[in-house]
Amino acid sequence: MTDSSARSFFKDISLPAVIAGFITVLVGFASSAVIVFQAAQSVGADQAEIASWMWALGIGMGVTCIGLSLRYRMPVVTAWSTPGAAMLVVGASTLPLSDAIGAFVLAALLATAAGFSGVFEKAMRRIPVSLASGMLAGVLLRFGLDVFVSVGTQPLLVLAMLATYLLGRRLLPRYAVIATLLVGVAIAASKGLMHVDQMQLQLARPVFTMPTLSWAAVFGIALPLFIVTMASQNVPGVAVLKASGYDAPVSPVVGWIGAVNMVLAPFGGYALNLAAITAAICMGRDVHEDPARRYTAAVSAGAFYIVIGLFGATVAAVFAAFPKELVAALAGIALLGTIGNSLAVAMREEVEREPALVTFLVTASGLSMAGIGSAFWGLVAGVVTLLVLRR
Repeated sequence: MTDSSARSFFKDISLPAVIAGFITVLVGFASSAVIVFQAAQSVGADQAEIASWMWALGIGMGVTCIGLSLRYRMPVVTAWSTPGAAMLVVGASTLPLSDAIGAFVLAALLATAAGFSGVFEKAMRRIPVSLASGMLAGVLLRFGLDVFVSVGTQPLLVLAMLATYLLGRRLLPRYAVIATLLVGVAIAASKGLMHVDQMQLQLARPVFTMPTLSWAAVFGIALPLFIVTMASQNVPGVAVLKASGYDAPVSPVVGWIGAVNMVLAPFGGYALNLAAITAAICMGRDVHEDPARRYTAAVSAGAFYIVIGLFGATVAAVFAAFPKELVAALAGIALLGTIGNSLAVAMREEVEREPALVTFLVTASGLSMAGIGSAFWGLVAGVVTLLVLRR
């Protein structure tokens, strides 16, 4: 980073952006880290190797978040592939760890080629903004609903957080989410819901595994992992950027994520991709009123991810200390503005309203086929509906 860009970054960054970065990491880690641990165990990784997986994933997400966000001055947020981890839990237990690592390298190579070649970007540019917005609203709907579902188990905690957010939006809009987080933590601590006694920080050591490859690994892990990651993760990730008004250069972004993934795969970095749900937290109005300054939230998220990587699997206890209702309420509240804006954009054009609605409904339904999640099928359903109605 040059001196001028460094000065620009420190001028653009703000406390709400840093908090948004923290919430991004908190939500991403708390919601799916256990699946990554199970995936590592399913391919025979021991405790040291599991810590290495977290090291590789944390460093990979941190480097790509920081590097790409600073390069393009857009909130480019990356994540591990949760569907990919779930696929490993189910279908990779019969293969040795070295074969799994070889499959990770091959899947990352395919993602790199799909990115830098421009094939992936050409396909994504044909998706209308209304459908991308409908998909984003469908993906995030569950998080908005979880705010009120959590009232049933922790009414005082969640209602106090919601009241704080509403007052904050009225009095100090930029700090509404920060105040919500502080009130939530204070109430959770007063009720004995914070499990701080299990916190333990220990530096992780990367463990290199020499990749090997077999036909079973190619067809059982590499190709399914590549397809699931691109369809269920990168497609929604690009759509989130598009729906939030950012015209990101998709080819180099996806290509560089794949390249970093390829380097870290021998250490357990099984799959990195563009984030969708957590990325939306860094793109809302609560981060900054000026969209051009929201990239600092993604850079902050990258810094937190690097900390996670350095401390490996043991840092899970830090995030496990937060009660699930607090995490659910915080995520939903932070995404309220994004959900509302996405619905408004999706329904704005009358000729695309029904296709956008179909996209929203299919995505929100949670439909999963062939191991690919509802976000992809929502876009497919919306495109088909649009083509039929236009013809």
